[in-house]
Amino acid sequence: MINAEVQKSGTESVLSTLRKFSRKVQGTGLIRNSRANRYYARKMSQTVKKKRALKMIKRRADFRQLVKEGKAEERQPRRFSREREAAPQTPRTTPGSGLGENTPIAR
Repeated sequence: MINAEVQKSGTESVLSTLRKFSRKVQGTGLIRNSRANRYYARKMSQTVKKKRALKMIKRRADFRQLVKEGKAEERQPRRFSREREAAPQTPRTTPGSGLGENTPIAR
């Protein structure tokens, strides 16, 4: 059980106290968890996972073949593709951010 308690300070309005309480409850993640558990979703069986993976591998191979034959256009990689995740990350900085030259910025 998670308790979220807020005390009203001197001249603080009821609305601001309520907002403070809402932020505190949101920070605990209680609502997010209860909404996630609202409906039961059965886990996929191993057989279904394997069949799905094999189907995807075959689809990709077929698409690559179509690209080679010139029957389909090669797609641009998505913004966060798996190839990028595998590549080493270089720290990004924005000019004039005041953080320093070699400080990476959180994404």
